[in-house]
Amino acid sequence: MEFLKEILGDGYAAFEKAVKDWNAKPENKDKQVKIANVGNGDYVSKSKYDAADMAKKNLETQLKDANERLEKFKDVDAEKLQAEVTKLSNDMKIQKTNYENQIADMQFSSILESAISEAGARNAKAVKALLDVDALKKSKDQTADIKAAIEACQKENDYLFGAREPINNPTGPTNGPIIGITKEQFSKMGYKERLELKQKDPNKYNELKGEQ
Repeated sequence: MEFLKEILGDGYAAFEKAVKDWNAKPENKDKQVKIANVGNGDYVSKSKYDAADMAKKNLETQLKDANERLEKFKDVDAEKLQAEVTKLSNDMKIQKTNYENQIADMQFSSILESAISEAGARNAKAVKALLDVDALKKSKDQTADIKAAIEACQKENDYLFGAREPINNPTGPTNGPIIGITKEQFSKMGYKERLELKQKDPNKYNELKGEQ
């Protein structure tokens, strides 16, 4: 929880004590509080972790089964069985590679989606389309390279970001006209935001659209 010291300041000590006291209670043994900084890309959701764990267990089971089947042929010296043994061995290598690729893809997707969300993207799909995903997958340091790629994308396409900034997401009364939206803010709005503005205040929408 070290990263919270900078955020909480003098309040960190009290917060840390409250968490430790909670976790120390016997009745909270199965509901421990753990704090993680998801901004560094290391966090993986439970569903994705479970999926990766299940894929790993399936692979281990199939490898064990294959080894048991190969063991039966160890002392057999027959040409007619050689083709089957070779095929089985090759199939297992392919299957192992496929499972490893699936696990790697899930881990990569988790890091990428977390980084895009942390950057405040308005539309994750649109941001992904501007990234060289294949190159990032091959990176030896995916977390750092993904962060750098998103930062570069943000500099060139700032209108796709800013979902966490209230000034970039102006809202107005649901039963009245929306005021205070500038031409520049309108130009940075995504499709969904413009549609919402058009539904809430058609006159303002048409006014701003006509200025483009």
